[in-house]
Amino acid sequence: MGNPAPLNILFINSIGRNKFGGGEKWMVNAAKGLRERGHHVTLGSKKNSRILEHAKSKGVQTAIFEIRGDFSPLATLTIARWLKEHHTHILICNLNKDVRVAGLAARIAGTPVVLARHGMLLCSRKWKHKLTLTRLTDGIITNSRTIKDAYGEYGWFSKEFVKVIYNGLIIPNEVTPFNFSQRFPGKKIIYSAGRLSEQKGFSYLIEAATILKKERSDLLFAVSGEGKLQEELTTQIKAAGLEDSFVLLGFTENIFPYLKGCDLFVLASLFEGMPNVVMEAMGMKKPVIATDVNGARELMEGDAQSKTGIIIPPRNPQAIAEAIASIIDDPDTLEALGNAGYERVNQEFTMTAMTNNLERHLQEKLREKSIQ
Repeated sequence: MGNPAPLNILFINSIGRNKFGGGEKWMVNAAKGLRERGHHVTLGSKKNSRILEHAKSKGVQTAIFEIRGDFSPLATLTIARWLKEHHTHILICNLNKDVRVAGLAARIAGTPVVLARHGMLLCSRKWKHKLTLTRLTDGIITNSRTIKDAYGEYGWFSKEFVKVIYNGLIIPNEVTPFNFSQRFPGKKIIYSAGRLSEQKGFSYLIEAATILKKERSDLLFAVSGEGKLQEELTTQIKAAGLEDSFVLLGFTENIFPYLKGCDLFVLASLFEGMPNVVMEAMGMKKPVIATDVNGARELMEGDAQSKTGIIIPPRNPQAIAEAIASIIDDPDTLEALGNAGYERVNQEFTMTAMTNNLERHLQEKLREKSIQ
């Protein structure tokens, strides 16, 4: 037997034009990996969106689809026509509205397999979510067992409906560390990154910095990201008198130099799926302090606890401050935690492993539909 025939795959993600997070990064990487395996892959999103620009830069074919709400007959008919013309085998949707608009299009067009990809808990117990996912999709792909287990409690899906496929990481071979010491001489650098939104918990990180500032002045907190809370967080930083020890760096296209140049990474999120940024920090051999949200523990510890960092409760600035203080002055511990994290992601969370698992799952789903 030869290799299976190439698949025609469409990814759809109607995230806002200027938004680009872990879910978008996953889609681009997945599309790129499958394309390199010989499959015909297209990623669709809004015109002039950041995700389309990123996809193009990675050599992924793109298409423009404007999905603005849960019900859009014109978008549904446009997508159905596209799916038919391209003989699409598999549609993978990001947001719930993508499933409702594009999933319906796939049913009209006769596309064999429709999957939803949930990087975090996107589905509540509402009837519309049950109706959408059980009627318009053939399965959900997620990136952590905690999300699969949560969906399992709903009682809507068969045991195999939700498939866990861990995110993959491409660890760059050569990264030049960002020179924090040039701008902040004599400081130990605590770094974080993410959208400046309530979800990411940066207000609690600022509170932790305030606690530590009472005891010491040698710490510098740096955050890469942009978002609607920028003004609010800037005001909080000034009110706490942290202008010289807490900086917002803005959007950063490539955070690896900052990860390489810092001493410690902190994830203060209130909820996550499988946090890519933690994986990236581990890939740069940096110790991680992370809140105990969804996939963070799963990523950092695995089945048997391994010391790659410290896990703390969310919404607890005192816990963040104590965790930082417990290791920031111990270079041997920082190095040991960083090395252990690197070994974990290098063995369990590679892009090759992710692409292998995703390709196998897509082929299995297509075979299931062909024999029904």
